[in-house]
Amino acid sequence: MSKSPSKPKFEVRGYSEHKTPAPASPSASTILVSPSNEILLLHRVQTSSAFPSAHVFPGGNLEASDGEVSSDPKDVNRHKESLAYRTGAIRELFEETGILLARSSSSAKSLLRISRDTRKAGRQAVHSNNLKFKEWLAQTSGPDAVLDTDRLLPFTHWVTPPNVPKRFTTQMYVYFVDPSEQGNPSVHATADRIETMAPEWRRARDWLSMARSGQIILFPPQFLLLHLVSEVLDGPGDSKEDVLRKRETLKRRIETEGNPVPWKDKFISPIGMSFGEDGRSVLALDKPGPELKDSGLKGDEEYVVLVKFNKEGPRDVEVGLRKEVLKERREKGVDKGSKL
Repeated sequence: MSKSPSKPKFEVRGYSEHKTPAPASPSASTILVSPSNEILLLHRVQTSSAFPSAHVFPGGNLEASDGEVSSDPKDVNRHKESLAYRTGAIRELFEETGILLARSSSSAKSLLRISRDTRKAGRQAVHSNNLKFKEWLAQTSGPDAVLDTDRLLPFTHWVTPPNVPKRFTTQMYVYFVDPSEQGNPSVHATADRIETMAPEWRRARDWLSMARSGQIILFPPQFLLLHLVSEVLDGPGDSKEDVLRKRETLKRRIETEGNPVPWKDKFISPIGMSFGEDGRSVLALDKPGPELKDSGLKGDEEYVVLVKFNKEGPRDVEVGLRKEVLKERREKGVDKGSKL
C-alpha cells in the first residue's frame, strides 16, 4: 500500500482548520533602500529555524530591551506599530548586517560614522547578550546618541497563518538611506555568519526576476512588498533628482494608497483562497489574522499572491489583482474550490 504524499512544509490553509494557533511572536523587519534605490536582502542559511534558504529583509524577534509589548496574544496593542517595534527593527538590522541607523543626538541630521571594527565588536557583544544595544550605543557614541527610529516608515504588518507551528506578528518598515550617506561606513553591510549568508544590494526588479527564474526563494510577503516597491523605484531615471522623486512617490503610496486602508495601516495574514490545476494556491490578503479577527484592522482587498508550495519553500510566486486572477481562473476552469 503506497503512502499518501506528504503536504508541503509551507502550505497555507484556512483559519477554520486551526482554532488554537500557536502565539505569534512580535518581530520587525526593515526594507532598506540604498542611496541609489537598491534593496538589501539577506540569504538565510539552510539550517535556520525560520525561512531556511530564503532571501529576506533584515529583521527578527523583539527583545525585552526593545521596549514593552503586551504578553497577551489577543491584545490588539501587542500587534500595533510602536517604539518597541522600531527599536527592534534597528537592533536586528545592526545584529544581522552591522548597519547602524543612529545619530549623535536628536537634532543631528546625519547618521553616526562608526568604523567597521567598532561595529563588529558591538554586534558580537549585543548578539551574545553581553551588552544591551542601547548601552553599547551610549558607550560608543555618548549619552545623547539616539536610534534613528523617526525615519522608519511603517509598510504593512504581517501575521503568520494559524496552521504554521512557528508564528510571527511582524511589523515591516521602509528606511531610505539618504544619498549624502553614500560613503558612511555605518551603512556598509557585512554578514553575521550565524543566521545569514552575505547580504547583497540589488534593484527590486532584479530580486523579483531571480525569484521568478528559481535562482532564489522569496516568501509571499517579501515578494509582494518588492513588487510594490519595484513599481515605483524601478521607474525611468537614475539622476539624484529622479532618486528623490521616486522615493517621495513611494512614500506617498505607502501613506495614502490602498484598499480599503493605506499600506502603512494594513494587517495581513495570507490565507489559501483557492487551488488550481496549475499547482498554485491563490492567497487572499484581506484577513488580519486570527488574533485580530474582530479588531477592525484590515488587510488588502485589491491584490492576491499566487504561489506553489514545494518542500523547499515557495516557488512560482506572482502578484495579481484579485478580481482579475479569480475571473481568469474561473473562466479557465482551473479552480478546484474556494476556502473562503
